Parts: sequence; structure tokens; C-alpha cells
Amino acid sequence: MRRLFQIMLLAVCVSSSVGCFVPIYSAQPERRVQQLLYTSEDLRSLVGEWERFWFLDSPSHLTPIRTHGGIM
Repeated sequence: MRRLFQIMLLAVCVSSSVGCFVPIYSAQPERRVQQLLYTSEDLRSLVGEWERFWFLDSPSHLTPIRTHGGIM
């Protein structure tokens, strides 16, 4: 029982200090740069998609000078 506890404790310590077992990016520098560029482009296009979804990218049809509209 004690041996099993030691193995589990060792596994927890190793897994928490190493980080992720499967790296998200390649180990080759050229390939990693390409993957980072693709990821950053995806995140950059997210803002444009958000603005299109909420119609924030359409032009305003309001007049720049506010008028009273009543009889003066």
C-alpha cells in the first residue's frame, strides 16, 4: 500500500512539474513559427467575426450633426 502511494505521489509530482505531455507546437523551429502564425491569425480574425456578428462593422447612418427636428 505504501509503495502504491509513493508511485502515485511521484506521478503527480512529475506530471505537475513537466506541463503538458503532448506539446501543442512542433519541435522544429520552422514548423513551430508556421503554427504560431496560423494560431495568431485565427485569434486576430476572431475580433472581426465578433464585430460582424454584433453588426459593429456596419457604417452609422446617423447624422454627424444633431438637429432639433422641432419648430424653432
